[in-house]
Amino acid sequence: MEDELATANVNRSYSLGATSIAIFTFMLFFLYPRYASGQVNAVLFQAALVVMGVATFSFVFASLYYYGASRGSGIDDAERALLSRRGDRFWVLGYSLLFLCPSLILFSIALRGVGSVWFALWVVYLLFVIRYFPRVQTARRGPS
Repeated sequence: MEDELATANVNRSYSLGATSIAIFTFMLFFLYPRYASGQVNAVLFQAALVVMGVATFSFVFASLYYYGASRGSGIDDAERALLSRRGDRFWVLGYSLLFLCPSLILFSIALRGVGSVWFALWVVYLLFVIRYFPRVQTARRGPS
């Protein structure tokens, strides 16, 4: 079962990484001309691009750790759990930043009301993650 879960996590992280790249490309295609002409807040637009970059690479690192945990033979349960925990942490970082980006984009195009709602929802999500993530991440396993 653990191998199946780790494999599913690899696929999920890989898909989210690809989605992040698509969103990044979308932002550049549609917002860069407005950035170049001064129609969007330059600092927030660049911050959104950085956030998307960090989210994307967090998903990539999560995929690598989950892939390591999915290897069949030659890996003990303690190492598998360690790799999975690291993957969990990169995954939650990427997911959290992925949800932050819409508010940055909305603020950068001066939609402050909608951006504030998105940001408030992100803060609620962040508080939820801080409270519940330790309960759902892969459990530590000692040497057998």
